[in-house]
Amino acid sequence: MLRYMQYVEMINLKNALRNIWNDDGSTRRLDPFILFLVFLSLLYRQTIKLRDRLYDTGVFKGRKLPGKVISIGNITVGGTGKTPMVILLANMLKKQGYLPAILSRGYGGKKKSPVNVVSDGAHLLMGYMEAGDEPVLSAKSVPGIPVLTGPKRILTGEFALETMGADVLILDDGFQHRRLGRDIDIVLLDAARPFGNGRLLPRGPLRESTEALKRADIIVWTGGDNDMDEKYGYDGVPPRSLTSVCPWCDSAPVFRGYHRPKYLTQAATGKTYPPEYLNGKKVCAFAGIGSPESFRKTLESLGGRVVAFIPFPDHHHYHRKDITVIRGTAAGSTAETIVTTEKDGIKLAEFPSFLEDIFFLHIEMEIVPSGEAFETMILEKLKAWKTPSPIIGQ
Repeated sequence: MLRYMQYVEMINLKNALRNIWNDDGSTRRLDPFILFLVFLSLLYRQTIKLRDRLYDTGVFKGRKLPGKVISIGNITVGGTGKTPMVILLANMLKKQGYLPAILSRGYGGKKKSPVNVVSDGAHLLMGYMEAGDEPVLSAKSVPGIPVLTGPKRILTGEFALETMGADVLILDDGFQHRRLGRDIDIVLLDAARPFGNGRLLPRGPLRESTEALKRADIIVWTGGDNDMDEKYGYDGVPPRSLTSVCPWCDSAPVFRGYHRPKYLTQAATGKTYPPEYLNGKKVCAFAGIGSPESFRKTLESLGGRVVAFIPFPDHHHYHRKDITVIRGTAAGSTAETIVTTEKDGIKLAEFPSFLEDIFFLHIEMEIVPSGEAFETMILEKLKAWKTPSPIIGQ
């Protein structure tokens, strides 16, 4: 009971912090807590500036491994679709004959070995409690591709190259990890709110200032909706309207990424349904992801009537009392079905009776309208280094 109450307090604290991040502070400028966060942000800013200066001037040097490295990252805390992008990129490279491996920190996983093999490409070797939810989701979504976690990407990278035969390393959430040299830096920005309130941690959600985008090789705007694309124009890419705020937003080739719902899975049976299955249905939804509100909007875009929505913190570990709350909320709202994300579904296997009541929504990243140009750009950089291995059976 005590542990659960502590968990609830942590959720409330995180939600309070997100509320602060959603405003510019003009109405609470003299709030002591806000002033404390501003002070911490100033310290954080100076620390990041010093680190970047040391790398930029060569005092600190990134180490280059004997293989190509592609980083997928962002400059804010929260969900921009990094894991779906990692999955898209890994499957794309495999299709082209490369041997990629995915490297993750394994956030939330309890396994603390220097190198943890979540999947060897043939078998899933760890669960989410050991590896973290995102690595397990990646491993299930990219059959034939190794997934590794560990605190030091250099060690996991060396292991993937030397032991698992990988020739391309994909860093999940690697933009700030400058110690490992990379060949391509792909940075994702949330089209709806790319910089939050424009403040650095902990006063705002920025991990780095927007000037860090000068290091990006490719920028992908994710999230948002068609109305936003019509507002900004430029084939759905908004940076031209933001260059006064962020002069570096168009310093690299820019693409548009959408989180496309592909199908629903009935959790207990594995039976799949088209996304249109939700059209007109009263839905109770819950999600513990970086941007839970985006999940709600996706369900509404499919015609689902979201009569109840329960957001949880990112990487939330579900307890039996959470399940009770979700079921009670669904019953009280007269919802016809309960829907959550695949990432949340990874953590619900220990509640088999609950799985009978819920659906998982499968979402994939799609680059439009220039997906071919995106793929060509990636492959051209890789082909300059090495001709891919032939694909057996083709």
